[in-house]
Amino acid sequence: MLAFVAHQLHRFSAAAAALALLAMLALAPVAQAQTAESTGPNYTVWNALAALAEDTLDNQGTTEEVLNAIRAEVVSMRSEFLSAQAAQRDRIAGLREQIAALGPVPEEGVAEAVEITERRTELNRLLAEREAPLLAADEAFTRADSIIRAIDRELRSRQADALMQLGPTPLNPANWLDGLDALVSSALTLHGEAYNAWLDPAYYEEMITDLPITLGALALAALLLLRGRRWMEQLTLRLLQSTKILRGRSVAAFFVSLSQLLVPFVGLLLLSTAIVLTRMTGPTIEAIAQALVPAGMAMFIARWLSLQLFPIYESTRVSLNLSGDDRRRARAQSFILGLLFGLDILYDPFIAPETQPPTAQSVLIFPLIVLAALALFRLARIVGRHQTRSTTRDGVTTDTASFFDRSVRGGSKVIMVLSLIAPLLGAAGYMAAAQHIVFPAIASLALFAVVMVLHRLITSIYATIVGDEDRAADGLVPALAGLALSLMALAPLALIWGARETDLWEIWSRFSEGVSLGETRISPTNILTFFVAFGIGYVITRALQGALGSSVLPKTSMEKGAQKAVISGVGYIGITAAALAAFSWAGIDLSGLAIVAGALSVGLGFGLQNIVSNFVSGIILLIERPVSEGDWVEVGTTSGTIERISVRSTVIQTFDRSKVIVPNADLITGSVTNYTKSSKTGRVIVPVGVAYGSDTRRIAQILQDIAESEPLVVIDPKPTVLFRGFGADSLNFEIRAILRDVNYSMSVASEMNHKIAARFTEEGIEIPFAQRDIWLRNPEALTQQPQQPAPAPEKPALPQPKPDRDTDTASESPDQTDDDFRESTR
Repeated sequence: MLAFVAHQLHRFSAAAAALALLAMLALAPVAQAQTAESTGPNYTVWNALAALAEDTLDNQGTTEEVLNAIRAEVVSMRSEFLSAQAAQRDRIAGLREQIAALGPVPEEGVAEAVEITERRTELNRLLAEREAPLLAADEAFTRADSIIRAIDRELRSRQADALMQLGPTPLNPANWLDGLDALVSSALTLHGEAYNAWLDPAYYEEMITDLPITLGALALAALLLLRGRRWMEQLTLRLLQSTKILRGRSVAAFFVSLSQLLVPFVGLLLLSTAIVLTRMTGPTIEAIAQALVPAGMAMFIARWLSLQLFPIYESTRVSLNLSGDDRRRARAQSFILGLLFGLDILYDPFIAPETQPPTAQSVLIFPLIVLAALALFRLARIVGRHQTRSTTRDGVTTDTASFFDRSVRGGSKVIMVLSLIAPLLGAAGYMAAAQHIVFPAIASLALFAVVMVLHRLITSIYATIVGDEDRAADGLVPALAGLALSLMALAPLALIWGARETDLWEIWSRFSEGVSLGETRISPTNILTFFVAFGIGYVITRALQGALGSSVLPKTSMEKGAQKAVISGVGYIGITAAALAAFSWAGIDLSGLAIVAGALSVGLGFGLQNIVSNFVSGIILLIERPVSEGDWVEVGTTSGTIERISVRSTVIQTFDRSKVIVPNADLITGSVTNYTKSSKTGRVIVPVGVAYGSDTRRIAQILQDIAESEPLVVIDPKPTVLFRGFGADSLNFEIRAILRDVNYSMSVASEMNHKIAARFTEEGIEIPFAQRDIWLRNPEALTQQPQQPAPAPEKPALPQPKPDRDTDTASESPDQTDDDFRESTR
């Protein structure tokens, strides 16, 4: 590496290269000696390297190769500094713990044991010695990081300048002859290489010797390239349309379709090998033969992707919803893009741009840019006609994947704009920018197509496993797979659009280093270890809860509510222990996060005080158990059965089968009526009204017999019948009885009312109803003719109190009362 750097520096400054080389050679023995004595970073070599890097950055003539070489060395040294920081921090943390174990320094005038004083002094001396290397590593790491950022800025600046460099315009007719000359000279170069090899007796003899192999390879390559791909396409189509395989058919067809890439790949390899075996080659022909494989695969990959995204047959599994004509046009434009991309790959070995004048380069590459931009524009316009799919479930029609639809339409518009800008830039002379727009756009479309194809494959595999293709696309697994594929595509997408590999490695390096919180550094490795350890603890906790709930606790005499409380408590304790153990195994020092956690707790305390209150209330409910699952409770205006008690809230199922979520704090701080806390016994009250003149003693005995005949009514205490008083329309009685299960109070009351109605009918006891007398002052105004006054209604045999329609009785029917009322007013 040192020799390479010196050689490159010689290209722009021989004196600087010599000085750098002498410095590196002089420091090499020192570096080796220091490496032998210590495993830490060699700061002498680092200082020389840092000075060389800073001087190189100041020289504008430094090549990119030199900058990349120096950058690689600086990155290596920075990694050593980071490792040294971690090692020194661990040692310093241990020393500080030892010092803290000795206790605080005694105040002035207070005696301390001599041994403790000497030990504290020794530990402080070791701490000071350890802190010096840490500070040196921190300073070197900061300097290396700044040098790397400066080199990256310089390289990006040069890349941007190269893209915006103005060259000759290809529209100038004076430049066309240069392009024609370059094309003719490249063709003559191929002819000359082949002719010279033909005249060489040794090459000629080898060609004759390998002629059978060459002809066989050419014949097999022609067969695979011309017919093999079509055979594989037909096989895939037959498999998709077959009815013999129903489940997993699309998955099998996908893997069979890969033969459409494998067969042409083998054919291209055979063709490239056959060209080399002819021995009629030279440097240019051999370079073209090597580029023939990627160039040809560009066409076949474009064809394969077009068949996956724009299939010949109608299918709802594909992501893009296009008509048959649009799919056919899209397949054609995709193949054209693949062909033009392949020609761009063959352009460099055939034309050799580094040997041609800029005018010839612009004239020759401009037609490829225009044709590629035209194909991109047409394909984007076709894809922009994508229609949103609609699904109907349970009689409701909804649109699916609206975000995907918006992304497709927005992406198609972006591609159309780029396809218009690129030819204009090329015509103006910015040929590098035009190339950097068109061909990366084609590669980006191919990358997006690969992501969509892989997502559809994962969805098909998921549908095969679950056995429901209609709902598989809306499942969580395909959604997460799509997100993961999109994130994975970011790195290759950045490389396509000009990002350097070193930029991506720098991002990964910074990500791997983690972030510092207080005196604790958290890296992705720590986070991964934490989640793995916590996952193991979580699984063990859930397994223990399952064992307790199904095998241990049911065999005890504990109530069901108590069992639930024990299982929940084990869950909380297990998850807390799993989190603490995960922090310990991940190497995350919680004491270093105490200050940060304290600062966050102040802000979170105000925002989450209600949640914390509900959480604490949930724990109190599980410990004290004022209410349990299955209890009939009344909280405010909500009455129902407790279905589930969780950490934050309690779910109550009302008697109309609706679910009400009540915060746990309301159950602790508010008034709660629990009808079934101590036992299920409870009282039912049934009001009954009879007509005036009825024998009250007889009525009371009848009601007592009916109450005692109910099987759910307890005998001790026995039910009672009360004569509650004189109502507006009836004599009011009331049955009060204790039930064995208060949950059946409504059913028992209903059954009592049925028996009361039947028994009163047998005994001839009248159940009163409300009556009203309505007198019309001017009935002729209603009918516009004289009306006879309505006869007065019959008066009851006994004097009645003034009727009151608002009085309710248990034995009256509202419908019957309304009918009698309407009858009396006719």
